Amino acid sequence: MTTDNSLVLNSRAMDAPGTMTIQEVADALGVHYMTAYRYVRQGRLPATRRGAEWRIHPSDVASLTTTARRGTARTGADSEALERRMLAGDSQGAWWLLQSHLGGGLDPSGVLTELVVPALRSIGERWASGEVSVAEEHKATAVAQRVIGHLGMQFGRRGKDRGTVALAAPSGDLHVLPVAIAADLLRWRGFDVVELGGNAPPAAIGDAVAKEPRLLAVGIVSTVSGHDSEVALSADSVRAAVPGIPVFIGGAAVSSEAHAHAMGADVWTGPGSNAVAETMERIVGSAEVQAHRGVS
Repeated sequence: MTTDNSLVLNSRAMDAPGTMTIQEVADALGVHYMTAYRYVRQGRLPATRRGAEWRIHPSDVASLTTTARRGTARTGADSEALERRMLAGDSQGAWWLLQSHLGGGLDPSGVLTELVVPALRSIGERWASGEVSVAEEHKATAVAQRVIGHLGMQFGRRGKDRGTVALAAPSGDLHVLPVAIAADLLRWRGFDVVELGGNAPPAAIGDAVAKEPRLLAVGIVSTVSGHDSEVALSADSVRAAVPGIPVFIGGAAVSSEAHAHAMGADVWTGPGSNAVAETMERIVGSAEVQAHRGVS
């Protein structure tokens, strides 16, 4: 049998009964299909090929899960280490830390959601309580912009083009990082993203989305409270430019589904770093979007 040297083949998986496909492994682990596939390609998950399909033994999935639990403890510690480097303004050290995880098993989406986002959330909470100074918060933001920019280059589209999503923060909200993070996680799932960043005027959002023929939805990410009227104007501008297109609204300043709907949302994203990506998965599966794309 000819083998791929980049893979660890497991003879126990030769018998199809009782083995798992990559998609079944991804579902069991709660990860994206490409993440499970990468585990196979990296040799972290023993597998063997049967025709065009890879098969994995459940015991190897269990072993990987045990290893992942140990890795979670390390990830938590390194998120705290990343936070310290960000507060110190150490861009090089922060990037080196992220690279060590990229080479050690985490994919770019995992690095973003398990390391960068928790560090940013902690810094924001500590700044709000007065534990972190304004100067430290600004240094941390500068480092975050650098490392997220570097990391973003690895979020290229994979597989079939799934259509376009537009994202922006409303006028008056200068926070670009939440938009950048959401955009990267959407790209990881195969969407094209029109990323308008922070402080986007309603008219500019409407103008941008009107020029996208394969637009699936538009997201408004609101991080700073007090901008509800700007969020609502942005939603109105989108609907005037592209009638019928779904508008989802979320972010730290959107407290509930009722709050989002009051500002004109069709969908509230809810909390969490993956909320925007998960919202798009729901929207893409809706009959309204299928009709918009001309799918019977």
